[in-house]
Amino acid sequence: MRTRLGPTGLAAVALLAVIAVVSTCAPLLAPYDPDRPDLLNALAGSTGSHLLGGDALGRDILSRLMFGARTTLLGPLITIALSTVVGTALAITAAWSGGRVDAVISRLLDVLFAVPGIVFALVTVAVLGPGMTGVVIGLSVAYMPYVARVVRSAALRERNLPYVAAAWLQGRSAVAICWRHLLPNLRPLIVAQSVSAFGFAIIDLAAISFLGLGVQPPSADWGLMVKSGLDGAMRGRPMEAISAGVLIVVVVVAVTALGDRLGSRQGGAR
Repeated sequence: MRTRLGPTGLAAVALLAVIAVVSTCAPLLAPYDPDRPDLLNALAGSTGSHLLGGDALGRDILSRLMFGARTTLLGPLITIALSTVVGTALAITAAWSGGRVDAVISRLLDVLFAVPGIVFALVTVAVLGPGMTGVVIGLSVAYMPYVARVVRSAALRERNLPYVAAAWLQGRSAVAICWRHLLPNLRPLIVAQSVSAFGFAIIDLAAISFLGLGVQPPSADWGLMVKSGLDGAMRGRPMEAISAGVLIVVVVVAVTALGDRLGSRQGGAR
């Protein structure tokens, strides 16, 4: 693991693992109910009982950060999982079939690639209403061509290698060859591409929550906390906005470093 990821990759994995554990165990670790207001603690500074103080409604900021990691990470995770599964299936289908099927899928990907992800999210929110469901669906469609185009190019190269021809001559079906031989060889590239896209998905979902179209109050979410913390920042209590914003930056930097490391190892292997 140290050889594959290096110190930077290992540090990124360790940081992301800690955040994932804290978010998973938030009900056990959080000192307070993240949604319970306490007007006596409104915009209070750091104290022994509230390490990061309280927000405008007196809710404990540290507890909300712990619970907010769930939606902040789960939404992008579902987005990338959906876009990766669908994009990989389309890419392998296009690369294996070739001809008219490849042309149709490639044109579809070009059309989707030309539309910004935020636009897809706004359209789905307009249809389904504010909330994570519409945002995740819209961004999944938007991220699909990013995965599909990279995987399709690699699948075309793999398609012409001797081991594929040998499997074909042995009488194996196209589905069996793609599932048992082609896909395993493409897996490192797919993982590296998905990890890199995960960082961008975190930013997009945080931005949409900041606009008030993603996670809805009183649920805790880092993007939503940055928005709600602006009022406190104007009153000289910027802890909520700063802490949530810093966590978003730290997680995105860690994910990007891990993605770059995986991408460089994949490029070196090829």
